[in-house]
Amino acid sequence: MSKRKSNAAPATGEPPHLQPGSPIEISSNDPGFRGSWYTGVIVKRAPPRKPNNKFVVQYTHLFEDDAGTKPLRETIDAVDIRPPAPREKARKFKFSEEVDAFHNDGWWEGVITKELEKGRFHVYFKRSKEQLEFGEDQLRLHREWIKGSWTPPLEEDDQVKESKEAETEQKTENNKVGAQEKLELDNTASKRKLKSDLAGSEGKLESSKITKYGEGDRVEVTSDEDGFEGAWFTGTIVKAVGKNKYLFQYDSLRTDDDSDFLKEEFDALHIRPCPPEIVMADAFQKLDEVDAFYNDGWWVGVISKVLNSLPETKYEVYFKATEEEMKFKHSELRIHQDWINGKWVTASKALKS
Repeated sequence: MSKRKSNAAPATGEPPHLQPGSPIEISSNDPGFRGSWYTGVIVKRAPPRKPNNKFVVQYTHLFEDDAGTKPLRETIDAVDIRPPAPREKARKFKFSEEVDAFHNDGWWEGVITKELEKGRFHVYFKRSKEQLEFGEDQLRLHREWIKGSWTPPLEEDDQVKESKEAETEQKTENNKVGAQEKLELDNTASKRKLKSDLAGSEGKLESSKITKYGEGDRVEVTSDEDGFEGAWFTGTIVKAVGKNKYLFQYDSLRTDDDSDFLKEEFDALHIRPCPPEIVMADAFQKLDEVDAFYNDGWWVGVISKVLNSLPETKYEVYFKATEEEMKFKHSELRIHQDWINGKWVTASKALKS
């Protein structure tokens, strides 16, 4: 009598969250969706012809068909996959805390800008420069998956729960990832369409207050180009060139022929005043959110280690956009601040809680 072949995908030598059937969260690098995480499940490692660090995943809430009967599958790099973020059963959120807000079937990184009544909050999304109202049941403290652990970690005696999506996935999805199923991987266009539909389907986001600038104003600008996310460069407004659009001249970047300082056009949503100086009499602490001066710009990061060196304290700073760590002197750092609706908001201490 022949043995019945199991439908379950075999276990591998991967980390626990990359094992077939494991519930996960998946990051998207598509324009307009950076900073969001979608729940799903690991199907298996990608075929040998693919790069070895890629996995086939199946989404929980994204589908290939309009009827919502065929869950979307894609091949994703391991660096864009993490376990479901842990979440406290009950937490009192506060102004300026960094949170993830559940919206349109995904978790989006933002910051609380206003505490409303009845457990509701305004959350501002840095990348889209927009604001939306959420209930506390739609929020979780923002955490980073760094080198196999969560930052900030959960205390052992905390009452912790995984997201409801992860619990459901673990119970129901393990039976849906058999190795015999045919994988359909060429669906990037479908995913983009479905995500676009989701992004505009629920609620109208409040536009952030647009700041007006004049000729000669000292400002900082940021870019959405790959490799420059999270960086701010100082310079001067040359003139207005349209509605909420300005010609900007950099302080440090020069033209290719080195004949003059570089000038570029930016819309107002990518411009802010120069942040006020906050004097740090004492050393920065681990998990402080800071801006580090590097390559002529200020790059947002998190203190990952304090190096008590003389004569000036040094720090290791982690940059989540590139998943890199670099060393900086105290004088090369400043407290991170956000320009939200015409006001400066100092970086939250939520990561220390």
